[in-house]
Amino acid sequence: MDEYILEVENLKKHFPIKKGVFAKQVGAVKAVDGVSFHVRKGETLGVVGESGCGKSTLARLIIRLLEATDGQIKLDGQELTTLPKQDMRQKRRDIQMVLQDPYASLNPRWTVERTLLEPMRVYDIGSKKERKEKVLELLNKVGLDPSYAKRHPHEFSGGQRQRIGIARALVLNPKLIIADEPVSALDISVQAQVINLMQDLQDQFNLTYMFITHDLSVVEHISDRVAVMYLGKIVELSSKEQLFANPLHPYTRALMSAAPEVNAKQKKERIVLKGDVPSPANPPKGCAFHTRCQRCMEICKVETPKLKEILQGQFTACHLY
Repeated sequence: MDEYILEVENLKKHFPIKKGVFAKQVGAVKAVDGVSFHVRKGETLGVVGESGCGKSTLARLIIRLLEATDGQIKLDGQELTTLPKQDMRQKRRDIQMVLQDPYASLNPRWTVERTLLEPMRVYDIGSKKERKEKVLELLNKVGLDPSYAKRHPHEFSGGQRQRIGIARALVLNPKLIIADEPVSALDISVQAQVINLMQDLQDQFNLTYMFITHDLSVVEHISDRVAVMYLGKIVELSSKEQLFANPLHPYTRALMSAAPEVNAKQKKERIVLKGDVPSPANPPKGCAFHTRCQRCMEICKVETPKLKEILQGQFTACHLY
């Protein structure tokens, strides 16, 4: 059996919509609506989808910055959703995040050294000397000169700040790193450097990544397996090779057709999706994608498709199969 580091079962997050003087609940925004997947030790799971599909909410649920409405999250076999807050605080050592905007996530008043020392101080790791040595070692590992330790965030470029963010995520030796759009705010040339750095660090430290992005070329470069999300649900889940060779879900196909290719042998047929993404406060009945799908059938309008294995290791939620 594969060793799973993260197991997510039927995870839901519904934000209540309240109206009137007595703030009566009149509905809910279904940001994450019944998501299930697992991540194996040492692999990278890419999570991809348009803005507003629930990717970032999913990340915040796993690290418990948001409390789940329903479902289970297990890290190394331990259930997180019912863990008391104090125990969860200790458990957060094992899950770290790299955020989209490194400038917003770094304290502008703190030097790089203090930013990296603080997590070790909070969790009482090592002696003062060992902590300082680790800071210098990590700066070296992420490709920054150790002499930069005394500088402040505003003295760095965007790419350098993201390297500091990655060093901060590594400081506690986590079991899982959730990277939420870590390169989308960076220049293209810098994106490649940061992604290559993350892959090198994964090999060195045997890291497990959950990599959230809307960019398919990034997913293709870094992921082992890919989960495609649409309106709070996973609509396709498979290995990277299978997904890019033979996408099954009409939504995945549309995403693929829109992704630019530098050296495509033949011109791809562009699938243009009609309409906008429906509101998660009022999702369509049946399959959430049916309002934009070119291959919509009558069953799609009434019955929600379940995520099931269509080809070996390739799961999709679609009535076509």
